[in-house]
Amino acid sequence: MKIDIFDTTLRDGFQQEGISPSVKDKLAIAKLIDELGVSFIEGGWPGASPKEEEFFSKAKEELDLKNSKLVSFGSTRKLNIAVEDDPQVKALIDSGTDYVCIVGKSSKLHITKALQTDVPNAIDMAVDTIKYLKSKNKKVFFDAEHFFDGYKEDSKTSLEILDSVIQSGVDCFIFCDTNGGTLPDEVHMILSEVLNQYPESKFGVHFQNDNGCAVANSMVAVELGVDHVQGTINGYGERTGNADLCTLIPNLSLKKTYETISEDSLSKLTQIANHIAELVNVAIDSRHPYVGSSAFTHKAGLHASGMAKDNVLYEHIDSSKVGNFTRTTVSELAGRASVITKAQEFGLALNNEEAKKLIESVQNLEHEGFQFEAADASLFILMNTIKGVVPNYFSFESFRVFSERRNSENVVSEAVCKISVKDNRYVKTGEGVGPVDALSKALKSALEKDFERINEVKLIDYKVRIIDSSDGTEAKTRVLIEFTDGTKQWSTIGVHENIINASWNALCDGFNYYFMTS
Repeated sequence: MKIDIFDTTLRDGFQQEGISPSVKDKLAIAKLIDELGVSFIEGGWPGASPKEEEFFSKAKEELDLKNSKLVSFGSTRKLNIAVEDDPQVKALIDSGTDYVCIVGKSSKLHITKALQTDVPNAIDMAVDTIKYLKSKNKKVFFDAEHFFDGYKEDSKTSLEILDSVIQSGVDCFIFCDTNGGTLPDEVHMILSEVLNQYPESKFGVHFQNDNGCAVANSMVAVELGVDHVQGTINGYGERTGNADLCTLIPNLSLKKTYETISEDSLSKLTQIANHIAELVNVAIDSRHPYVGSSAFTHKAGLHASGMAKDNVLYEHIDSSKVGNFTRTTVSELAGRASVITKAQEFGLALNNEEAKKLIESVQNLEHEGFQFEAADASLFILMNTIKGVVPNYFSFESFRVFSERRNSENVVSEAVCKISVKDNRYVKTGEGVGPVDALSKALKSALEKDFERINEVKLIDYKVRIIDSSDGTEAKTRVLIEFTDGTKQWSTIGVHENIINASWNALCDGFNYYFMTS
């Protein structure tokens, strides 16, 4: 059975706290979602703000969708206003989309408390809007807001609204769990009672994730015959988010046999999910199902040993089907099979004796506070060192850092580093917004004459963790730095009682890794 995937990232997803993309970003994200191959992309609410108006205006010229249909979102006409006079209904017509999705109340409580009217008026608002939009040759979806809660409160009212909307000629009626509190058994009970009454009608579902059941609820609905599901990339959305399409799509396609997007598109899921995360500046949880960096990562020695024999022993799917990959981390729990497998990921071959030495080194370093699970680049350097390949691109002499507050709003850090590259000694300074930024700039300044492309390397993330807070200001500090050169990303670690020295060590590992792999 074909399931229409309705992506509402650009509208409902962007109601998440901390997300406010530009029009340029929205257009870029729409193109990525289209590349994923979903059926519908809800672009936003035309007329709601200048940004939304600009998006739909530019979409007409710049958004050449290959796989998806763009949908504009709005509401039923306002109370006591003729539908043809309602400006937001006019904005839907002017948006240029063939498909529109309107939201209307389906709960008696919300009709009487929020709209402050009665059920017949609410029905008229919905029916008038649907018929008017249909007369303008629009395909109309109806988001029945609070349907599940409304059904539990007063099923007669919710069913009366459902029947009226279907009779008005709506193209798809969407059952919405707006507060996100409905459980899977309730979804099964309610939809089982409703769907059989309308065998010829098309139905969809929209679940919020407040109780953590949005994906499970969506799958229950599909099993009952619903063939239109709404959700967002990475589960973005208000409060705790929406049904997560990055989990729901592979569940439907790989765990079940439903047709959602093509196999080729599914293999791009991880890449597209991470690309969108970068554009909205909200990092994906590393433990996110299917698309997280740890989704197919194995740390324990027993698991890693099994994975070296056959991936099926400890993975529920082939990671490549969603564009992810299997990864083995090395920690104090690792056995020889783990470290040998990890070395193979780096293109290195470790014999048993080298693997034993590496395990001993990792155990000693982790006792000091290092953790290599999130610092593959530092682990790569350690493995090479065990094999006798020590990076010698530059030699360290000294560094000095100080920060100066120049006025009430401006604090500047300055760093001086002294290094040698081959036979050349360099003394360079760098000025930055903080000590690490200044150190990075000073080091790159010293390296740029001998390594012309060094300025392509950027620091994109910096994390600090106090390892043993009971030692107060003398506690050891763990620093993780993430780098990119525009094509790949890598992370390094530094540990020291002095946060600046820990940062320097992580910086040096980062640049050495770049030289060793470029």
